[in-house]
Amino acid sequence: MENSIAKRLKQQMKIPVIMAPMFLISNPEMVIRACEAGIIGTFPALNARSTEILDQWMLGINDELKKLKAEKSEKKIAPWGINFISHKSNKRFAHDLQLIEKHQPPIVITSLGDPSPVVDIVHQYKGLVFSDVTTIRFAKKALEKGSDGLILVANGAGGHGGTLNPIAFVHEVREFFAGPVILGGGMSKGEDILAAEILGADFAYIGTHFIVAEESDATKQYKVMTTTSTIEDIIYTPAFSGIPANYLIPSIVNSGLDPSTLPEKGKIDLAELENPDLHAWKDILGAGQGVGGNKKIQSVANLTSELIEHYEDAKQKIVHNY
Repeated sequence: MENSIAKRLKQQMKIPVIMAPMFLISNPEMVIRACEAGIIGTFPALNARSTEILDQWMLGINDELKKLKAEKSEKKIAPWGINFISHKSNKRFAHDLQLIEKHQPPIVITSLGDPSPVVDIVHQYKGLVFSDVTTIRFAKKALEKGSDGLILVANGAGGHGGTLNPIAFVHEVREFFAGPVILGGGMSKGEDILAAEILGADFAYIGTHFIVAEESDATKQYKVMTTTSTIEDIIYTPAFSGIPANYLIPSIVNSGLDPSTLPEKGKIDLAELENPDLHAWKDILGAGQGVGGNKKIQSVANLTSELIEHYEDAKQKIVHNY
């Protein structure tokens, strides 16, 4: 039986998709357009270059979605979320957490650290905390700390992805957790969403496919590169942040580096995320193994509409074939 939290969220959505937060790409406009299209829109808190800007972004998202709900009461306007780096190296930890308390985003996604300080705040206003996890151990720790749901960042996910097979990952998590499960890793098509549900996940976590959105902050070069790249153009390395992540090989080559001789970076220093002008974040471009599904630059609305159409087609094929 589907858990009550997932059921409640799906009632507000057209399709069970969370647009994953992407560093230097996601922005308020993308979030608003995603929610309007019927999927959960999210962005990383650190994409706002200061707490003052983040304050404005969160206020704007709440105001705009409130207007859309009033104007389009017959349509489903999905909730929104923010990604919060709960690692100790996040210098904005306290200030950004205060803004979460102030603006009360319905969903807070925690990454790379203890979610309990976030849980304490978010549960006070009855919001939800979903935690990124890449292993079973981290999944169990997140639940012990009070997370409401788990985002399983499996093999092939863009950015700081994990190494576990998505099928096995979902099955093992379902052995001990009946709550919301979101599966991420290499998904770019409507049938992928249905496959995630059949495995036992409640939602698909899709990021790379939205890099090409007209509203995204990705450069034109970045967007075009994802439309011409395939799974063979992805490399998994810890060289740039100290944490293994998936990157576009062409961007590494264009930066004058040899993908076969990248240095190993042992120290995890996510404070670097506060400076987007650093070479590693400005020129080395992240993407997941589902990059081959990017075909052209188009709006968030059109990207979502295509996912919905193909998702419904996939369901009909199953009914027809079986």
